[in-house]
Amino acid sequence: MLFLNRKAELAALAGLAPEGGLAVVWGRRRIGKTRLLLEWCDRERGVYTVADQSGADTQRAYFARAIAAVLPGFADVTYPDWERLLSRLAADASAKGFHGPIVVDELPYLVVATPALPSVLQRWIDHDAKRAGLRVAIAGSSQRMMQGLTLASDAPLYGRAQVLLDLQPMAPKHLTAALGHVTGVALVEHWTAWGGVPRYWELAAAKTGTARDRLVQLALDPLGPLFSEPERLLLEELPSALEIRPLLDAVGAGAHRLSEIAGRLGRPATSLGRPLERLIGMGFVRRESPYGEPLRGGKRSLYKIDDPFLRMWFRVVAPNRAALTAGSADSRRAILDHHWDLLLGHAWEDLCTRAVSHTARGVLARLGPWQPPRRYWHGNEPEWDLVADAIRGARTVVGEAWFSRKPVTVTVLRREAERLVARALPPGLEKREVLRALFVPTTQAGAPRTIGGVHVVTHADVI
Repeated sequence: MLFLNRKAELAALAGLAPEGGLAVVWGRRRIGKTRLLLEWCDRERGVYTVADQSGADTQRAYFARAIAAVLPGFADVTYPDWERLLSRLAADASAKGFHGPIVVDELPYLVVATPALPSVLQRWIDHDAKRAGLRVAIAGSSQRMMQGLTLASDAPLYGRAQVLLDLQPMAPKHLTAALGHVTGVALVEHWTAWGGVPRYWELAAAKTGTARDRLVQLALDPLGPLFSEPERLLLEELPSALEIRPLLDAVGAGAHRLSEIAGRLGRPATSLGRPLERLIGMGFVRRESPYGEPLRGGKRSLYKIDDPFLRMWFRVVAPNRAALTAGSADSRRAILDHHWDLLLGHAWEDLCTRAVSHTARGVLARLGPWQPPRRYWHGNEPEWDLVADAIRGARTVVGEAWFSRKPVTVTVLRREAERLVARALPPGLEKREVLRALFVPTTQAGAPRTIGGVHVVTHADVI
């Protein structure tokens, strides 16, 4: 696949001081860290190394072999420890006028084999590498360990990095470049299937057909590369996160409140705080609190699977693995179709929420910028899919994300607009200017952008 986007991340890496510096890159697996770092190394004529789970001696030998590509002869020596290897690296780089970048990918594997390595790296970054003017980047998919090595105040590398990159999923607008001419409802369907994970885009691009056709081949077929994907993601975490898999099953099956998750698992709710926080840190789960309540600690908080592909997998694949394994392509498609409309609705709501604070066009862009939107719910009161306050001024947008595969007619728009106008607003908005918005993927040709006092927002404004 072509290298897409990541311009800001590349610029940040390229901005490391010419006299040397440290960059730290992390993010969930499949998100494109390796592709970004390889692109940077290629442009800057640096060297890329990647660790594995072999023993420390073998790891150093592999590292030295990679460095020998830019410093000939470096691998001709057997290094008994990391101190001497890194000392020699700085000395040879200085002598040759080589300033990097040097990338060490999957650093957590090295740390597992040599727990003292972070302290060794700290001394090397502070002294030898600094004197040699080396630009160094360390990266890893184990977000828990990478953050612990660099962000915790007592971590050896705390405060050393000039660049900290927490790599996020790709924006939906890049799907067209990855998968070809995809617009409108089809684009929403592909986002429902793959989310913003470049590796999934790459696999999907090698197949043909609709998003559902490709999902059946890649994720619902037992021979497909994504049939057991979440299990691999959890297993590859350091330490392994397989023990918290049951929480994902519970949330994916529809248990969203802490008490519901605890009930499904037969565990006290007080025991779930730490594993849920870990899933949030991994980017698998998000915590939602209703508009008007604290973001953390609210009694009405909900937990939802954040990644669209994982949401699909735990809704469709996990509970139906036996049927999918024994079934045909047609029966697998039927199982997916049973859940598809629900998944589409969730994905469309996510896209609309994202757009309000990130990529909105049209009226939302003119009247913004906006705080990150939140849903509103409380007992039997009317729900709103998104509520967002303007960053400046006493203005609030309230909206409903309404998914339809067909272009919405003017008659339907008018009916839905009347419903929104009649719906009670969340409390606390009495003294604010309120904008009501209806988010639909497409509308009938010539349909107005404002109807009955409600702004109509389509996929062209969202993506």
